[in-house]
Amino acid sequence: MSYSQSIEQNESSPGLSNRSNSSNFIGVLLVLLVFIFGCSQSPHTSQATPSQPEPTRAPEPPPIAVKLDQDLGKTLDQLLSNPEFSQARWGVAVLALKDGKLIYEHNGDQLFTPASNMKVYTTAVALDLLGADYHWRTSVYSDSEPDASGTIRGDVVLYGRGAPDFLSSNKHDSTNSIEELTKSLVARGVKHIQGNVVGDESYFRGDTISQGWQWNDLQWYFGAEASALTVNANSVEVSITSATKTSEQPKVTTSDVDGYVQTINNLVSVERGEPLRIGVKREPTDNNVIVWGQYPVGARGYGASLSVHQPAVWAAKIFLRMLKSQGITVDGQAVGRDSRVAEKDRFNPDGKHELAFSNGKSLGEIVRMTNKLSVNLYAELLLRTIGRERSPMLPPDSEIGRERGDDESGVDLIRLWLSKQGIKTSNLALHDGSGLSRLDLVTPRATAQLLEAIRKTNSARIFTDSLPIAGTDGTLGGRLKVTEGRLVAKTGALTYDNSLSGYFTASDGQTYSFSVICNDFVGHGGSVRLIDQLVTAFTLHLDQGQSLPSKSPSKAKQ
Repeated sequence: MSYSQSIEQNESSPGLSNRSNSSNFIGVLLVLLVFIFGCSQSPHTSQATPSQPEPTRAPEPPPIAVKLDQDLGKTLDQLLSNPEFSQARWGVAVLALKDGKLIYEHNGDQLFTPASNMKVYTTAVALDLLGADYHWRTSVYSDSEPDASGTIRGDVVLYGRGAPDFLSSNKHDSTNSIEELTKSLVARGVKHIQGNVVGDESYFRGDTISQGWQWNDLQWYFGAEASALTVNANSVEVSITSATKTSEQPKVTTSDVDGYVQTINNLVSVERGEPLRIGVKREPTDNNVIVWGQYPVGARGYGASLSVHQPAVWAAKIFLRMLKSQGITVDGQAVGRDSRVAEKDRFNPDGKHELAFSNGKSLGEIVRMTNKLSVNLYAELLLRTIGRERSPMLPPDSEIGRERGDDESGVDLIRLWLSKQGIKTSNLALHDGSGLSRLDLVTPRATAQLLEAIRKTNSARIFTDSLPIAGTDGTLGGRLKVTEGRLVAKTGALTYDNSLSGYFTASDGQTYSFSVICNDFVGHGGSVRLIDQLVTAFTLHLDQGQSLPSKSPSKAKQ
């Protein structure tokens, strides 16, 4: 399989917790850089299958030797001018939060593809505009209350408002589910529905796929459609189990018990020791998954998480099954409905009877999962929720003959928020909420300034706590351990692009926001280790509490 590298991986990088004093600062910094990056693993280590020996991995390039200087700018400039760094485009910005001073930048006002660093824009603005206590409500509506016999005359509508954590069944401590809504209908005495079960995603206007997403990302879980009626993260697990003999076919199953996702099994079994070769494909406009290739007898299982097309219909099918399982008769079938109809024909819950409802996790909790684990779907739903709920803040749409989608409104609100913080937006290109879009373009300076701005709001603590802690959790669990947990940052990864933006608290208690973005890196080993080397250099330098002049005073914050 070949697809865009949009899955962020944890990396394992051994580090040291001791710090040097100022008298031997330069020497210790060099030793730390050599030790840390000489021992770090590649972030994209391939895993061998049990049917073949593990391939020999090419040795990682040694850390770059740097003549360290008491001036931060000179130290970082040396790193960035090294041939390993210069084969790609780099942007760096570091701000001191105590006064907003730009203490270092390199191409800070140039445009870069941010990858998942786009999520800091979406989550910060969502927290400030909607509040950490915002909750999504999923409802069941009908035209009338059930009569004395428990009959509902007409359709039952499962109406979503963009809840990211809505499930088919209760799981652990979560009861935000179709199962719970079904129980509520049973408790109300519903016995017969004389109509269809409608999965309604019309709450969001616009596309469920954002501009600039690559077609071959759409079948994977990280390219799931951002539906107002999302269920089970709009994804299913596809699993392959080996046969016991070559005359038998390997088994392919999915986690979808309703048959909404169909599999076509073109696998064949081969002898033990033969190479494992498989392909998995779902076209963007259906839910037929084709699996092909050869699978050795006795090989361990394989699994892949794929997105589901038209998840609102899937949710309706799950609801229909659960209603019937509780003895409720349904005359109609499961159907879907979106906003692509005339305004007068759209479903309007006003005046309808809400038979049941469910609330999920708070926006603050969703933001934490979005940033810690880099969940694309959550970021896209946050973007559309901002657009749907706060669009009155925007000026009237001047484009005649076209309705502005909630994803577009969300992007416009991010721009508006940035502008109100005094952050330059005229040269930014924002097209989604997650960073999966190849059309997103931001600057390191704007990103560092956004991080500074959100720290001045009531959402500062919740936003900061949502970021991965270096060497501790999330997508930074195995990286930058030398910072001793004093660095929190959002990672970003696309093919050839990596980024890291967040905060570092120095030993003197001063906090800095920073953004490092690398684009177009095609060299061996990827750019993550170089980003970590760069970040380690400036964090150890800032730990000395020195006053550091900006590399480009004329380009300081405006």
